[in-house]
Amino acid sequence: MFSVKKNVLQTVAILKAYGIRHVVMSPGSRNAPLMQTFSQDSSFDCHVIVDERNAAFYALGIIQCTRKPVVICCTSGTALLNYAPAVAEAYYQQLPLIVVSADRSQEWIGQMDGQTLPQAGAFGSLVKKSVNLPEIETEQDTWFCNRLINETLIACVADAPGPAHINVPISEPLFDYSVEELPGVRRINFASTEKSIDITPFSDKWNHLPKRMIIAGQLPKSPGLIEVLEKLVKRNDCIVLVEHLSNCISPSFISNFDALLYAIPEEKKTDFVPDLVITVGGHIVSKRLKQFLRGNKPVNHWHITPSGEVVDLFQSLTDLVETDNEKFLNALYNAISADEQRPYSGLWKEASEKITEPSSETPFSDIRATGDFLKCLPENSVLHLANSSAVRNAQLYSLDKSVNVFCNRGTNGIESSLPSAIGFASVYEGITYLVIGDLSFFYGLNSLWNISHIKNLRILLVNNGGGGIFHLLPGLNKAPSLKQYVAATHNTGAGEWVRASGMQYLSATSGEELSKAFETFMNETIQESMVLEVITDMEISKAVFKDYYHKLK
Repeated sequence: MFSVKKNVLQTVAILKAYGIRHVVMSPGSRNAPLMQTFSQDSSFDCHVIVDERNAAFYALGIIQCTRKPVVICCTSGTALLNYAPAVAEAYYQQLPLIVVSADRSQEWIGQMDGQTLPQAGAFGSLVKKSVNLPEIETEQDTWFCNRLINETLIACVADAPGPAHINVPISEPLFDYSVEELPGVRRINFASTEKSIDITPFSDKWNHLPKRMIIAGQLPKSPGLIEVLEKLVKRNDCIVLVEHLSNCISPSFISNFDALLYAIPEEKKTDFVPDLVITVGGHIVSKRLKQFLRGNKPVNHWHITPSGEVVDLFQSLTDLVETDNEKFLNALYNAISADEQRPYSGLWKEASEKITEPSSETPFSDIRATGDFLKCLPENSVLHLANSSAVRNAQLYSLDKSVNVFCNRGTNGIESSLPSAIGFASVYEGITYLVIGDLSFFYGLNSLWNISHIKNLRILLVNNGGGGIFHLLPGLNKAPSLKQYVAATHNTGAGEWVRASGMQYLSATSGEELSKAFETFMNETIQESMVLEVITDMEISKAVFKDYYHKLK
């Protein structure tokens, strides 16, 4: 049986018509009519996460796994505001997150009634569309409500996807669930058109700019994109720079460019400056690359994007190309001439080959633990990386091209990594691995509550007793406030928290113990979620990091 509230019925029925499957709900009374209606239709898989902040990131994990829109549903008041970090992440990572918030009737907003605040438009420019539904009394109201929901769901997936917000005012009485079936509703079908690009001006510029660089930012895995990039490298004098987050791993590409740029003597850096830069995908982790290109601006910078939004990361953008990455690069490949001489790509390749990974003799530390783990990672694994040290340390090591990498680099927040990995694991059939630092782990600790049904999550927790990355930032690493305030130095262990969540707990304080723990942690036949806490020394980890980079010079 469903709620009698007609705007609730319209919302749920249209979401069903759009094929939405997963709904992440947080308990409340004002959204009880929505939860009742979602949960009583077998088309929806309903997940209950009490904490709205974690619920929203949990939903992002599901989106990352399924590549389809997911609904989050909350009660009125500050519950909605707890969604804000995940909404921001979804916006900048271009993920189709649909916020459905229950609200009080409009006459009580601002009148000191409980759980009221101005919810309509609460996310401002961080959503692609935000609508406030009417409470339906007439046929005109029904049409208006239907149109608003359709507009929002189309905006959520049109061009580059992104978050959208449907605010649903619900007057009392709330708990009449006497409707036997969802109403028939209108779904407005949306057909996107492929944008035609004249490739000739681009191929002409390519042929006349000999030092060419293609940079792949954060992307979902795409074999077709890798194939065309490999063809460009093989046929032309160009280099392709990739990070693990680009999911574009190939022997033809350069993934150690951050360390490479550190190792190049200042007087030789101008030789490495490109004439042309082409960027595809989203965020780039390497601050060193950003600084290099901002300080040595290319003659041309083309950014390929389906969204059409201006992103001038290197302060040198000359062309914004609103189209699909593969389509553009394949057209470019077919239009350009081959190069026999390859001095520019040869320069980069030679420099890249001189950069070595941290050795197996590296003292037990954050870097060593990360490297040992990556070397054990099975083919075709799903790997989530937390922001800050985890994603940067992983970049020091090569990664098998079959591994699928995820990281919330949209806003790089500390709060997102743990709940997103849990959400991903909730719908993924295989093992979900996560590498995370101690501050991120403890920050998101509430997301471990009530997940005993998830048996396929493996968390490598690198606990060095504080925010290790802050100890490596020039200037900040000498500040008196560093240990207590900035790095939040602590002596907290995760064992009791992990056991309370129903997960298996493992720990290691040395290379030998870590190797032994991997025998269980990497055993994918064990149907149990685990946390392996690697306890390292902050000072040793800091010294190892500095020593590695010192040897690059």
